[in-house]
Amino acid sequence: MQSVKVQVKSHEDFLIESLKDPEEAAAYVSAILEEEKPEPELLPLCLDHVAAALGNESDRQWVKDFGASDKSQAVYELAAWLDRLGLKLTVDVQYSEKFMADFREAQQDIENGDVVPLSSIRRDV
Repeated sequence: MQSVKVQVKSHEDFLIESLKDPEEAAAYVSAILEEEKPEPELLPLCLDHVAAALGNESDRQWVKDFGASDKSQAVYELAAWLDRLGLKLTVDVQYSEKFMADFREAQQDIENGDVVPLSSIRRDV
């Protein structure tokens, strides 16, 4: 009988792979910030996942230092205070100048009635 090797990704590997999309990463952090009863260790864990997906080792070290302090509790307190004022703390994607220029050009083409192939609008951020 021949054996077959199967590589299985862990949940964390799958999560980090999905967070390589900056929009997914922003939504993930925003969701953590919206927790009604946040656990202090949840935010540093979330940020570490994002750093693993989009950053480098120095970003992960920053998260480790952040998690070792009381800063995550301060962030949750800020989110709760803003909520009481009817405001919301969120994270959004910062798009590159090239992306925004391509987007504006595609918008102009659409307004002029031109057909714009979806592939011409790059998702580079």
